[in-house]
Amino acid sequence: MKKHYNITVKGRVQGVGFRYNARRQALTLGLDGFARNMSDGSVYIEAEGYQSELDEFVEWCRVGSSGSRIIDVIVSVSNLEGLTGFSINPH
Repeated sequence: MKKHYNITVKGRVQGVGFRYNARRQALTLGLDGFARNMSDGSVYIEAEGYQSELDEFVEWCRVGSSGSRIIDVIVSVSNLEGLTGFSINPH
């Protein structure tokens, strides 16, 4: 059964390619969703897929891409929205 995760990644995650690497990782895991920069300097991600792949993606978020420095990752579960593909939204 698929799930929907809302993920907020805090730390040095803007201007370091984090969203693009998150997209690559999400697509590799077969996840759908989006990533966008937030005004507080965090990155907000919504991702849908099977729990094992979502959990693997969250673990990737805890490490991040080269150049990023993760301080915190906050995850909540919400209702499926039927997202398709994985996009990068600027704001």
